[in-house]
Amino acid sequence: MGERVLDYGEVTAGKSGPEISHSLTRTDLVMYAGASGDFNPMHHDEIAAQAAGLPSVFGHGMFTAGLLATAITNFVGVGNLKSYRVRFTKQTWPGEVLTTSVTVREKRPRNEVVLDCSVVNQGGETKIQGEAVAVLP
Repeated sequence: MGERVLDYGEVTAGKSGPEISHSLTRTDLVMYAGASGDFNPMHHDEIAAQAAGLPSVFGHGMFTAGLLATAITNFVGVGNLKSYRVRFTKQTWPGEVLTTSVTVREKRPRNEVVLDCSVVNQGGETKIQGEAVAVLP
């Protein structure tokens, strides 16, 4: 949906973008490891993860950040994102349903909008929270 572009004049504080929901699978972890080169065994090796005291393998933080970045660019349009920063707050686990949230916090001069953004699981636990700034036409 990246072709949708908001117009600065139509945006108001509190306006939210469409959510993206994704069920995290072990296949996602393996595919992301291959694409990113991040083969940390905590993301794919159950035995190693449990030996480290974890209940299971867990998701790559950047996979979740990428899911959120997709939601942001779907909302503001590809090429309009000026900055994007996140803070990882909790690990993600296979079987969780991850849902994005992107909301306009404020409008600034020069067609900038500040967005509050996050990813939560089906239980409402925040996995990532962040801020993005976009420049809209």
